Amino acid sequence: MAEHLAAKGWNVTIHYNSSEMPATELVNLMQQKYPNQKFSHIKANLADETETEKVIPTLISQTGPFDLLINNASLFSPSYIGQTTAKLFDKHININLKAPFLLMRDFARHCKAGSIINIVDTRITMNKSDFAAYSLSKKGLWELTQMAALELAPHIRVNAIAPGVTLPPEGKSQDYLWTLSEKIPMKKPGGTDPILKSVDFILRNSHLTGQLLFADGGENLGQNA
Repeated sequence: MAEHLAAKGWNVTIHYNSSEMPATELVNLMQQKYPNQKFSHIKANLADETETEKVIPTLISQTGPFDLLINNASLFSPSYIGQTTAKLFDKHININLKAPFLLMRDFARHCKAGSIINIVDTRITMNKSDFAAYSLSKKGLWELTQMAALELAPHIRVNAIAPGVTLPPEGKSQDYLWTLSEKIPMKKPGGTDPILKSVDFILRNSHLTGQLLFADGGENLGQNA
């Protein structure tokens, strides 16, 4: 998404926690490709509310008010309800729901106008519990999206995108994605392209707020008979 927006003329600040080298490499790459634009990165552990609450004020002090916030950082750990510890539950809620809440709040306070895009998950339509804490955090983020869209209108629009089979998890190949895709209507992994096109649609449509775009190949519809 950072590279996609950069190619469309946006100045971009990317967030990282422990991946400083890849973040620096991406910033350098974008700066080389688009020398007339501005790119930077900011470090924060989004599991820590003190660090999270520094992100927007720090960016404002460096760049001034900005127009777009994308909440994409996420913890994704498998665990059924019966095996989920309080620590694992709290970590998912803190990173996947509380951090976006704080960032959205501070974006509204400091930037006053613009657009927020929250990345949720097609799992919010299901009650599968194999990723219980993760799924609950994303269900909460979708509810927060609607609540914020109502409160922050008309100056700030808030929408969400729900990906499905997109990228293989660490240690898995593309074959893993194709196996998962056999169960969804479109029968193929989406990759990042449907997400990027969804971002474009949201940004172009100035009357769109409180909405959810499924970029999941129809997975939210259920399985074919």
